[in-house]
Amino acid sequence: MKNTYTITAFSEHHIGLLNRITIIFTRRQVNIEALTVSQSAIQGIHKFTIVVNETKEKVEKVVRQIEKQVEVLKAFYHPDSDIVHQEIALYKVPTEALLQSTKLEQIIRKHNARILEVMPEYTVIEKTGHKIETQELFDQLSQYGVKQFTRSGRVAVTKLNEELLTKYLQEIEAEENNS
Repeated sequence: MKNTYTITAFSEHHIGLLNRITIIFTRRQVNIEALTVSQSAIQGIHKFTIVVNETKEKVEKVVRQIEKQVEVLKAFYHPDSDIVHQEIALYKVPTEALLQSTKLEQIIRKHNARILEVMPEYTVIEKTGHKIETQELFDQLSQYGVKQFTRSGRVAVTKLNEELLTKYLQEIEAEENNS
């Protein structure tokens, strides 16, 4: 049965690694729903956050393939219940619609969104939340003429007390000291 999983892969900053990681998904015919790359809490280490809807078995295989990349220190996968995650969405709507409709302002408030910029021609609205929440706001704003819309990839942290990579690196260090 397919479920949503968040895969996190940690590496030093290397050119071309993102391409090689995405090829792993292509070869296994796994569609990437969202992809975000950023610095991690560990200096010099980057974190790839990849969201997929797939079976646990297929996700496990993909994670093992990712770990075979020389530059990858470690990769993990998590079901949604093990992480805290958010996305950000930006909506550009005509300013005229905002000025003419108090209902539009109520929609923005109801969704805990905020206005980032107001220009004579357009207004930019920001919403953070889960994909379903940002999509719901888009659906409601559509009646006012959304000029542009974009949603980021997922950013996520585990519900664990510390980063799994930190624990993994400590285990490796302990093994080396015992050798």
